[in-house]
Amino acid sequence: MRAKVLMLGALKGGVGKSVSSFNLAYSLKKLGKKVLAVDFDSQANLTTCFGVENTEELSATIGHLMLSQIDEEDLPNMEEYIISRNGVDYIPSSMVLSAVDAKLRIEMGAEQMLSSILEPLKAKYDYIIVDTCPSLGALTINALAAADEVLITVNPQLLAMKGLQDFLKTVRKIKRRINAKLEVAGILLTMCEGRTKLCRVITEQVTETFEGKLRVFESKIPSTIKVGESVYYSEPLLEYAPKSKACKAYENLAKELIAYEG
Repeated sequence: MRAKVLMLGALKGGVGKSVSSFNLAYSLKKLGKKVLAVDFDSQANLTTCFGVENTEELSATIGHLMLSQIDEEDLPNMEEYIISRNGVDYIPSSMVLSAVDAKLRIEMGAEQMLSSILEPLKAKYDYIIVDTCPSLGALTINALAAADEVLITVNPQLLAMKGLQDFLKTVRKIKRRINAKLEVAGILLTMCEGRTKLCRVITEQVTETFEGKLRVFESKIPSTIKVGESVYYSEPLLEYAPKSKACKAYENLAKELIAYEG
């Protein structure tokens, strides 16, 4: 077993990226995969999805691990920072990570810090899902340097094609300069209001623009109140609303990812 590191990236907030990381982790677990989710965003939305209310009280988060790496200190034992919830493991985040962001800009070899933390964990998992902040700063570059593939979440209602092209340009630079194995897994359209003309038009635009170049996942995540409710109750859709359209979409996405590798 050697984990595939899958980073979920976005061009802006509010596109359902953390929720997608959370539900994809459980959908892969349902298919028999061993999954570790890493919250690599100082806003700690993914950590909140897992039911942690006071992230500032956590003493071992990804931010603490990154600071240890920067200061060249030994990392704590895995059981101190990996938390398990209903069969999915995760490393939480907190505002400590925002201090890391500032430090990374002045560190030598800074872009490899996350990679070093994840390397010893790869033998334990099939997938390591890294949820990132919606910007192209030092943390996102770190995540891209550690990833095998990046899955880009896009809300068709907020989509700026230029923003998407900028993100892809950064991915290409990282691939050339830092991480030769990096590939784009595909574009995931989230919060799709299938009934609206705008959603249909933009979905077609994305598909046409990237046809033959990048994959646009068949699975599109619908906009539904069940998603928000499930996050409120800190339950994945598989537990909260297993028959919902959004749950089925995440299950299909997990199947697409696995089939794509086969």
